[in-house]
Amino acid sequence: MKLAPDVEFHEDIRLLIYRPHGAINEQAIKKVISVLEDLEARLPQPFNRFSDTLGADEVELNFKYVIQVSLCRRLSYAGHPPVKSAILATDSTIIHYGRLHAVLTQGSPINVQLPIVWGTVRRLAVPNVMLRSKVGKPKLARTAMMFWQIS
Repeated sequence: MKLAPDVEFHEDIRLLIYRPHGAINEQAIKKVISVLEDLEARLPQPFNRFSDTLGADEVELNFKYVIQVSLCRRLSYAGHPPVKSAILATDSTIIHYGRLHAVLTQGSPINVQLPIVWGTVRRLAVPNVMLRSKVGKPKLARTAMMFWQIS
């Protein structure tokens, strides 16, 4: 399966990493959801998701679209094993839409967490090298091997 340039999948640690750059719009969301759904259909075991939105510089979405996508994901993933999805964001619009997505997926197998700063990202069981930004310095000061220890 060919992944988009802003999507990585690490089968050994069961983690999809999405790093959008430029604008986050409907086309970008449809592309990553397509990859996500293809992997969910192809792989027998569940995998966690991490979205590093720090490289995005514009958000071209609206409430209606975010609600539609969130409810669609909630319904399409119903009955599957639980997964965790962390969203790293500093942009207020992304944070707002991320929180909306978290609320709309509550009670489903999709557990969305929105760590806004790296100090709160204590749930990533991923070596630091995998979390390094493609454009700059590492996002974590040390290897964080605790990412999905949510109680």
